Amino acid sequence: MEVTNMQHGNKHLSTVPQAPEDLMFGLSAAYRNDTFPHKVDLGVGAYRDQAGRPWVLPSLRDADRRLRDDPDLDHEYQPIAGMLDYLAASQRLVFGSHSKEIKSKHIASLQTLSGTGALHLGFLFLQRFLPNQPSKRVFVSAPPYANYLPILRHLSLPTGFYPYYDAHSKSLDVEGLLSWINTATMGCVILLQASGHNPTGVDPSPVQWKKIAEAMKARHQIPFFDFAYQGFATGDLDNDAYAIRLFFQQGFDVVMVAQSYAKNMGLYGERAGCLHVVASDSNHAERISSQLKSLQRVEISTPPAYSARLVTLILQEPTLFVQWQKDLQTMSSRIHQMRHRLRDLLEDNATPARWSHITEQKGMFCFSGLQPDQVKLLRENFHIYTTPDGRFSIAGLNEGSVSYVADAIKSVLLLGGNL
Repeated sequence: MEVTNMQHGNKHLSTVPQAPEDLMFGLSAAYRNDTFPHKVDLGVGAYRDQAGRPWVLPSLRDADRRLRDDPDLDHEYQPIAGMLDYLAASQRLVFGSHSKEIKSKHIASLQTLSGTGALHLGFLFLQRFLPNQPSKRVFVSAPPYANYLPILRHLSLPTGFYPYYDAHSKSLDVEGLLSWINTATMGCVILLQASGHNPTGVDPSPVQWKKIAEAMKARHQIPFFDFAYQGFATGDLDNDAYAIRLFFQQGFDVVMVAQSYAKNMGLYGERAGCLHVVASDSNHAERISSQLKSLQRVEISTPPAYSARLVTLILQEPTLFVQWQKDLQTMSSRIHQMRHRLRDLLEDNATPARWSHITEQKGMFCFSGLQPDQVKLLRENFHIYTTPDGRFSIAGLNEGSVSYVADAIKSVLLLGGNL
């Protein structure tokens, strides 16, 4: 009887299909298993130092030491919305310390499991509370960040694409984007990246952002910003927040922001983030906050405490905040240098194609223009790992590998044709 029951129970799970391997984590695993001594990882979405190693920011190391030495530190549950000091400091960082939205309590904010958790919670909120009509569709850039569509499909939210990247010029298709906005569904949700666009590295200019904001406002569309690179994309916290603050000035009924500290504080595995929803008045914000907390309670109960304490200490303690800004400059400056070094080497080698886009793009990633078959040759012949769409993580380059990568690209283009 026991054997029969066991067999019957096994049949219940026998139809579970094998899930496909995640692209990014599969790429990282393949790189780790490669024994070639000169292999290069241009797929990893994490900062690496000049020696190619993970870098713990000095500001973060100091904050970690201070917390561990605190005799009053405990590990009690946090409020459902997260630590209040953490939320307040995060609001000031995104919206500016003198923001009228903060002072008038128009912002509903919740601590989340980094940017992915913020996106998921925000999309879940939209799924529950947007009217069930065509405006419920969420539009993402073409091409999008790899995890957007899986999250949206998991929540059964209808999706679509808007024009963004011009493959010919390797720059923003601003005319196509504005034309699309002017004919897109009234009230739809448009997912934007405030700085350091992933995967293309292409950001609108301030003038272009203003045109985008005005066009979306006229169509009563909802901007949802993915904000993963504040201070990391350009080295300047306020500069990278420009687009978000500009949109507030346009008087949108709702603006949403998914904030992450993974990249700009190196807290990749600690999952520190926030979801901010800016409403038209404080009553709306209070009701939105109540629903977000209700959703969060059944999803994760309460968010992690230690990573929030680290972030709060860095944002509130003046000497740590100054050091963090220096750390941001260190990371952004090294990536900037690697962009110029790679471009110079490709042009000095008379490598086929135009390479100015490498230095025109911003942030961690560069959309190289290499095609999937050329990416395949890079990996098979030279052990250089990058995503099939040719997105390079510039953080994976250093003085020891950049010449090798430039030479490999030239060889691949000569074998497989020009871009």
